[in-house]
Amino acid sequence: MNTNASFVNWFRDSSPYIHAHRHRTFVIYFGGEALLDDSFTNLIHDFALLNSLGIRLVLVHGIRPQIDNALKIRGQSSQFYKALRITGKQSLQCVKESAGLVRVDIEALLSQGVANSPMSGAKLRVISGNFITAQPLGVIEGVDFQYTGKVRRIDNTAIQQQLDCGNITLISPIGYSPSGDLFNLSAEQVATEIAISLQAEKLILMTEQSCQSASGELIAQMTTHETKRFINLESQLATSTQQALKSAIHGCQSGVKRVHILNRLIDGALLTELFSRDGIGTLISSTQFEALRPAIISDIPGILELISPLEKKGILISRSPEQLEINIADYIIIERDGLIIGCTALHPIEDSQTGLIACLAIHPDYQKSARGNQLLEELLKKAAQQGFSQVFAFSTQSMQWFIERGFSEKDANQLPNGLQTSYNPARNAKVLCKLI
Repeated sequence: MNTNASFVNWFRDSSPYIHAHRHRTFVIYFGGEALLDDSFTNLIHDFALLNSLGIRLVLVHGIRPQIDNALKIRGQSSQFYKALRITGKQSLQCVKESAGLVRVDIEALLSQGVANSPMSGAKLRVISGNFITAQPLGVIEGVDFQYTGKVRRIDNTAIQQQLDCGNITLISPIGYSPSGDLFNLSAEQVATEIAISLQAEKLILMTEQSCQSASGELIAQMTTHETKRFINLESQLATSTQQALKSAIHGCQSGVKRVHILNRLIDGALLTELFSRDGIGTLISSTQFEALRPAIISDIPGILELISPLEKKGILISRSPEQLEINIADYIIIERDGLIIGCTALHPIEDSQTGLIACLAIHPDYQKSARGNQLLEELLKKAAQQGFSQVFAFSTQSMQWFIERGFSEKDANQLPNGLQTSYNPARNAKVLCKLI
């Protein structure tokens, strides 16, 4: 019974993300290492599930280990300069072979339809093609990269046509020049340039490690500025992870709204990241993922959803949508990826230099992370800006929290005249006051 309830709750909680992601374009990169892992079929099943939910998928695969292996079989070694492969004529043949074999293997896996398997009834259509026009990287610091290239142009119209037809577009890290030459490209760069060209909702880069702080904790979110600093400070980052982070910065600065860095070694990382509130990877964006800001009319449904459970318990006074709309300028909220996880209000009291703090609520999943302090500090700053000399709060459950933050308990009879009518003796709430 508990397992069933847990599944039902998870499914219900994921429904807003299912609605939000439908008909959106996601570009997903994964390295050639993923194909060598026995768990790669699980990732294929996750791609199929995303497609079935109406997500427009562009998959970009890497081939680095496959090229290395092909060269080794030929008795040749890989040559790199500053983490970029130098692709000569002989190694270009290995690039062609690796790209072809990997693409065919992925197409075969995406074509599965065995009964009683996750792919049963999927009937996916996978399209590949010459969508990338490339040019040679050239000579850098005296090093001739030969057939290593960079993206020159993306045929985004052709890719969009395939996505409009419901097809999964599979892209290999190779590009073609107008003269008919083929160039070996960075798969991370290809994925990023495609995401920019398509104005994709998300760019997802699946790496071989998580982004962790010095203490070993997962970094849930970084701005592009914070990501640059992280790259400079972290000496233990794998080269592929560094390249993914640099691609994320470029993507965000070029218009991609969200870039997700996921550890592909974590089974189900893709689904957990996309369909749960806090995910399991690192979100990189140009601006903060979470913001404290003044409330607006369109926030009212989210505020009501947040405070309704507290109103039912009698912790907060009930407020109608009409009341919220009238006083919306008094409210501030904390928004996290479209979800309102905190709110409070500062109501000015007429004919006095007094304000009333009201409707302080934090989502249960975020109550032990100082967000209440953030809201209170913002309210006190707002009270000072409005010239208030003191603020009051009525509380039945959080008296100690306010006292620990400099409030003192008062008798209800000591309330200013303008607040006497706001106090309901039947609730017997504690009266708390703080001088500004």
